[in-house]
Amino acid sequence: MAADDSARRLLAQLAGADAVWVGVQRVDGSGPREVGAWMAVFADTLVGTVGGGQLEFEAVAHARALLVGQGVAPRRRFTLGPSLGQCCGGVVWLDFERIGAADLERLRLKLRDAARAHLPVALFGGGHVGRAIVELLGTLPARTQWIDSRDEVFPPVLPANAQAEHSDPVHAAVPMLEPGAHVLIMSFSHAEDLDIVAACLKRIREHDDLPYVGLIGSKSKWAAFQHRLQTRGFSQQELARITCPIGVAGVLGKEPEVIAVAVAAQLLQQRRP
Repeated sequence: MAADDSARRLLAQLAGADAVWVGVQRVDGSGPREVGAWMAVFADTLVGTVGGGQLEFEAVAHARALLVGQGVAPRRRFTLGPSLGQCCGGVVWLDFERIGAADLERLRLKLRDAARAHLPVALFGGGHVGRAIVELLGTLPARTQWIDSRDEVFPPVLPANAQAEHSDPVHAAVPMLEPGAHVLIMSFSHAEDLDIVAACLKRIREHDDLPYVGLIGSKSKWAAFQHRLQTRGFSQQELARITCPIGVAGVLGKEPEVIAVAVAAQLLQQRRP
């Protein structure tokens, strides 16, 4: 389940029942989840995860003890060794906090701030591959700005972490992208693709705040684009900032969903700890 979907589910359920917030506060060595990961433990259900396995089993039991009023500690240390049945070898500290409807606004702000740390992606193109990527990114820690010059191509329902934007001409959206955006270019037209690439290169020249710009297509397409971009005044050094083809190597298949997996994997490689 996507982080944004988990957040929505938590806020919806919390309006009618109390829960215990379980957050990863510290990790020494190897652990199943990172600092900031969370789950909410209700009397009969869970939202989110702190890593599964015996660690989560014991965390749920600890949280439900707190939920029924037992005097358990608000922070607990878990050693991920033989005694816990998990061989990660690290140590995890979990915080436990009882939450209810009165905490909704505070939690909404907390979850919104956490979402801002997700990978920002700007995807140009509403075709089959674009749709597959947006759907897949909907399950990942990303925030997707989905842009096309055709307003009618967007589906009526989007993943919780995506927003659609109509821009005509489409490359006019480039100066307005969030600093740090990871750009994917796959419009319905090579002419549009070229204009978007040029606009990204211009922004990189002026601000250097687009860490990744990927263009869908073959090596021959990129060779043709390089020639046209050089005539527009871009140097070979500048052109080296463009990734084309996109996607991690070794993933075979041209189905939109397969391409989406390869591209999403490459984007996740850009994430910083």
